[in-house]
Amino acid sequence: MRPYILKEANWKDLQTFRFELAILPWGATEAHNYHMPYGTDVYEADGIAAEGAKKAWEKGAKVVVLPCVPFGVNTGQSDIYLDINLNPSTQLIILQDIIQVLNRQGLKKLLILNSHGGNNFQPMLRELGLKFPEMMLFTCNWFQSLDKSKYFEEAGDHADEMETCLIQHLHPELVLPLEEAGDGAEKKSVIRGVREKWAWAERKWSEVSADTGIGNPKKASPEKGRLYFNDVTDKVAELIEDICQAKPGELYR
Repeated sequence: MRPYILKEANWKDLQTFRFELAILPWGATEAHNYHMPYGTDVYEADGIAAEGAKKAWEKGAKVVVLPCVPFGVNTGQSDIYLDINLNPSTQLIILQDIIQVLNRQGLKKLLILNSHGGNNFQPMLRELGLKFPEMMLFTCNWFQSLDKSKYFEEAGDHADEMETCLIQHLHPELVLPLEEAGDGAEKKSVIRGVREKWAWAERKWSEVSADTGIGNPKKASPEKGRLYFNDVTDKVAELIEDICQAKPGELYR
């Protein structure tokens, strides 16, 4: 058993032991091109949270990883079969209930480890920070922590080379041969401001991508995934350690 994984813990140990930080992995359940599992974001969230927590735990951080929330915001994919959507308002309610438990039980630090681009927790934490001022609330997008161009040849943001490499490393049995994958070609918006990324509108996924992927996965390999996984979990572990060491009222200098 891993003492930093809540779903593997037992009451015998937790009657008296107290953690400093809770990590909440949050994923999504959605199609990932032809070759990747619907649970890609969940597998990534679980794997990166567990390994990051392990590295931080071994350096003395009292961190616990909560079970992953497997559903995310998929409002732009309403016509993609079995892409499961949680509205942001629903996420807010779930998050508030979890924070309320942690706050009541004296666990005053929470880090959301986000694994899905459609999730946006910043507005929620602004609101919940007012309701729970004694809590220290953080969110991170692990997929933005490193310069991906140093690891991967093809850019993308969904079922791309990076995600394919990660799942090839973490769960190779769940990845179909790459010759069965689509090329992840993306249609661009006709609105110039949206293309230039200073304006925004939600993408209608079935109109943007023929295979549900965005980014060509054909150059993926498990070796690339192993290297990236090691480095990204180093970054996550560093964040965990920093939050564990931080003290209320001393966050800035």
